[in-house]
Amino acid sequence: MTTYLPPDVQAGLDAARKKALKKSHRLRVQTGEDTYPVLNAWEGGFSLDSDVAPHLRGLVDLYDGPKHLSRCLIVASEEEGGEIRFELKRMTEASDRQPVDFERDPDAPVALIGRD
Repeated sequence: MTTYLPPDVQAGLDAARKKALKKSHRLRVQTGEDTYPVLNAWEGGFSLDSDVAPHLRGLVDLYDGPKHLSRCLIVASEEEGGEIRFELKRMTEASDRQPVDFERDPDAPVALIGRD
């Protein structure tokens, strides 16, 4: 038994696999005004469709639907099977509050009551 597939059959299987991956993931990467759907994601990186995405490098924003998850410093590591794999060099979680440069006392009052 052989494992050889004709090129057109292999291309059809690859296209179907990419389509299924795009539907199953809501993750997307945004750089500037451009947005690219994430095919696969793992602890140290993610992959994008090589037909759509360029070789990205630098800071990108990672979103899950409309929710901003993190800001990442990435570098392209390899291209295989129609996917470009990117490694995360740094990942900063997105927050809805501004960072502070002092320690907050856990027993501090939430607000002050004014005099009448």
